[in-house]
Parts: sequence; C-alpha cells; structure tokens
Amino acid sequence: MKTISRGLLMLGVFLAPFMGSSQDNTGNDPQPQSNIQQYTPSKLIGKGQWDLKWFNNLYTQTESTFTDGRERRQTFFTSTLEAYTGIGNNKRWNIGGILRFRSNVVNDRSALDVFSFDGEEGTARSGLTAIAPSVKFVPIASLSNFSIQSSLFIPLIDNETENDVFLEQNGFVWQNRLFYDYTFPGNKWQLFSELTTELNFGDEDKSFANNSLNLNPGLFLSYFPSSKFTVLVLAQHSQRIDLGNNFAQDFTALGGGAKYQLTDELNIEALYTNFVRGSNTGLGETFNIGLRAIF
Repeated sequence: MKTISRGLLMLGVFLAPFMGSSQDNTGNDPQPQSNIQQYTPSKLIGKGQWDLKWFNNLYTQTESTFTDGRERRQTFFTSTLEAYTGIGNNKRWNIGGILRFRSNVVNDRSALDVFSFDGEEGTARSGLTAIAPSVKFVPIASLSNFSIQSSLFIPLIDNETENDVFLEQNGFVWQNRLFYDYTFPGNKWQLFSELTTELNFGDEDKSFANNSLNLNPGLFLSYFPSSKFTVLVLAQHSQRIDLGNNFAQDFTALGGGAKYQLTDELNIEALYTNFVRGSNTGLGETFNIGLRAIF
C-alpha cells in the first residue's frame, strides 16, 4: 500500500491552477484584455468580484521507481472547486475556500473507471476528502503581480486506506503558494513562476505523509496568438523533505497546455504533464481540464 500512497502524493502538486497569462495592459495594446490575459494566478480580483474555478486532474501510472517494467495500473482523479471574493478597495485581499473530491481505482482497472464511482471493494474508493479556508494577498502594494495564497487543508476522511485502497492523506496541510509573472514587451510572451510550500502535520499513525515538508517550484512560459487564446509549456519539480516520518521523495514533470476565453467571464483550460524522473515515486502522466469564471 505504500506504493499506492506514494504514487498519489504526486497528485497534490498538480491540483491547483497551473497556467500563466499576461499582465495588465501597458497601454500599448488598443484591444481590451480578456480575463486570461489580465488575471494570472498572481493577480487578485477587486471588491465585490467573484473568482470561481473548477479544476479536474486525472493521474495514471503503470510504472514507478520502486520496480522495473510495467506495473498494475493505478489511477487517481481529483476534482477541486475554488471560490474567492475581493475585499477592500485596493485589490490586495481575497478570501475564499477550496473543496476537494477524489476517486481512485487500483489493481489494473481502466483509467476511466475513476468515473464509475462504484466503490468496488479492494479496487475503488471515492468521496469528498478535504476542505480548506483560504486567503490571497498582495504583500507589496507596488508589486501587484506578486501574490501569496495561503490555505489550510482539513481532512474529511476517517481512514487513509480501506480494503487496500488509498483515498486521501489523513492529515492537515498548510499550503502557501507564491506567484509572480512577467510580461515581455509586445504582450505576446509571458513568464509565470510559482513556489508552493506544503507543511504536512498530524498523527504519524494516521498518515505516512505527516511530518514532512514539500517544496514545489514551477515555471510556465505562455504565448498569446490572440487576446482570447494562449498556449504554454511548463516544468515543475517537487521535493519532499523528511521532518521525522522517514520518507523523502522527489520528482520532475514536464508538460504543456492551452487556455481559451469562451465568454467575457468564462474560460477553459487543458493541460498535460509527464513525470520524467524521480525517486520514491510513480512515473505517470496527468490529463487536466478546468473552467474558470470571473465576474
């Protein structure tokens, strides 16, 4: 079961929004900006606005660093719903929360079986697994494209593993995400960077991941053929540091994706990532799709 658990650990890094967009209009572009250009993860919304995001991640693997050759397929699906609203008059504070739902299948079941939600004993589990109050803020008033998102994930499950099927880490996670973006002259290229820290704590008997620290840096390069469409490439790394649980881990993933502005308020995004190396980890791939509405 440790192999299943360790494979799932990788999934948390890819739950949240990955994408970068462009910064605020510099005045050189006469065209009005779409939300995918204006509202990168670095940018906060204003007072009275709402930012809603539904993000879905499917991670599947048939190999890992624990064995050689093909393994029995394991698939982990995570769906998150995030909601934030702006407070104050200077776009420096947003408050909100995150809900997380998971469906996992193991023992060589098809990857698409995560959508069966059948709870078959010994091969599948699903349910609402965590909730997180969250706040976003801009620490430096003159640097609106640098922000921090801080969330406390509270587990909603009784048992991490049941009938040899892992569902969710049974512990608290204090997550802090530091965002920064830079738009190159011409407003066609943009570089977005992220550093996520995750402190996992709780009873060591309840979760193998408790008492560890994750450091997850990432870089995302976006190109805008038009104001309503962007394509991007990404590179991310994750380093789990042992703080007393005798489990260290690291992996690196590469990928790409696209985002399109469907309406003035709603956009859609799609991403693919591949785990190209690591230690104490699975070597799988993720397929991601999300919707975001700002109004």
